[in-house]
Amino acid sequence: MLLFKFKVRTKIMRSKPIVAVSACVKDVDGFGNYAVGTKYVDALAEACGVTPLILPALGYGTHAEDVLEMCDGLYLTGSVSNVEPHHYDGEPSDEGTLHDPLRDATTLPLIRRAVENGVPVFAICRGYQEMNVAFGGTLHQKVHDVAGYMDHREDRNQEPDVYFGPAHDINLVEGGLLAEIAGAASVTVNSLHGQGVNRLAPGLEVEATAPDGLIEAFHVKDAKAFAVGVQWHPEWKVMNNIFSRALFERFGEACRQRSNQRNEK
Repeated sequence: MLLFKFKVRTKIMRSKPIVAVSACVKDVDGFGNYAVGTKYVDALAEACGVTPLILPALGYGTHAEDVLEMCDGLYLTGSVSNVEPHHYDGEPSDEGTLHDPLRDATTLPLIRRAVENGVPVFAICRGYQEMNVAFGGTLHQKVHDVAGYMDHREDRNQEPDVYFGPAHDINLVEGGLLAEIAGAASVTVNSLHGQGVNRLAPGLEVEATAPDGLIEAFHVKDAKAFAVGVQWHPEWKVMNNIFSRALFERFGEACRQRSNQRNEK
């Protein structure tokens, strides 16, 4: 007589959505560490009401389907490193430029898969640049060296409250998601980036521009769920900024919607 064992999957009802948070590979005392700034994680927990789950940068060994199966959102953080230019057919970076190839190998395939699967995606700074590259766009490696653009970098000789403080206005596209969230045609944001969007990827639509015309935000056209990238840092003291908080809340709502849909299955 043959005996068959059936694996029974227990349905788990979550009290909060789980959001995967991209991490970087950083050297600490000569040892590699998977790391992400606490301000990114704290902003998720405080303003979105979700459970952040830090995703190690394992590279192409990451099983995208497994990650997306267990998570209700994908959150792409900023970093001091830059996307390696070979991913968008760019010129080699200047000597000394900090890269994180394992992060690139983790996030770039994951981004497209998440959008295709209807997983909400929120991308900030480096994550925003990754999102453009993942969909086929290109980057300016040094915006401040491109004629017509201003210097968008921060002054690290100042205190964090200064260099993370308001830097310039952005113009929000009329009828766009960010304009709806802000309830205004423009808002003031901080600015802490050396790179930026050169050619916007097919399938992405502009949500905001800086005074010099540099694209500061976009969304994925025809995405099944929230899929937005911003160049600035709304996570900084998010609870003190009405627009930043509303932006995170909208992402949180999308994650809860996905979580609820999964719980109903």
